Amino acid sequence: MFWKEDESATDEFKVSEQIIDLVYAIQCRSVPADHAHSLSQAIHDALPWFADEGDAGMHMIHISEAGNGWHRSETDELLLSHRSKLMLRLPRHRLDDARQLCGAELNIAGNTMTVGKSKVKPLSPLSTQFSRYVQSADIDNEEQFLNYIAPELEALLGTEVRKILCGKTHTLNTADGPVNTRSVMVADLSAESAVLLQQKGLGAGRKMGCGLFIPHKGIKAVKDSQ
Repeated sequence: MFWKEDESATDEFKVSEQIIDLVYAIQCRSVPADHAHSLSQAIHDALPWFADEGDAGMHMIHISEAGNGWHRSETDELLLSHRSKLMLRLPRHRLDDARQLCGAELNIAGNTMTVGKSKVKPLSPLSTQFSRYVQSADIDNEEQFLNYIAPELEALLGTEVRKILCGKTHTLNTADGPVNTRSVMVADLSAESAVLLQQKGLGAGRKMGCGLFIPHKGIKAVKDSQ
């Protein structure tokens, strides 16, 4: 498949900074691959306002699955490097509050994570957006899942969505039981729709890394995981 993004339409678009990502340097040897619940709980404990801030979300920590020629399972530990980051999606008025996390030590399922300096990362107007974890409820069939999320996306964005691609399924274990998710890529978005999708997300579970979209420049990651 040939897939080339046209970024020219985004050149003059000014991205709203109402919602931003705050990226923290971290020192941590490893975390469980299935760390959504434990990391979320640590963030809630350190930032008491996080639970009630509707626009706040937490990105799960990610490393390349292709590293060293292996694919992780849900029971693997992720070995982190100095390049690994912790990232929160936040309304801009919470920046100072969220910076209180700098210098904190978080307990992630028995692993100590020391949080370092932070920097702001604006959202992206890139026309292809990707979420590794969109909650899929009890829908196992890919076509049914696409039919389920397409109207939600169009209602959220207020426009027709022409390209959606589903990828790998994941089960996240939480205190309330397992949560089934599937990766989703949405393409051919206008700059306005791309930013809005990142601001609002898709589905539930924002506080533990579900439904949050990041910019993506191709379909390889999704196709390889199918």
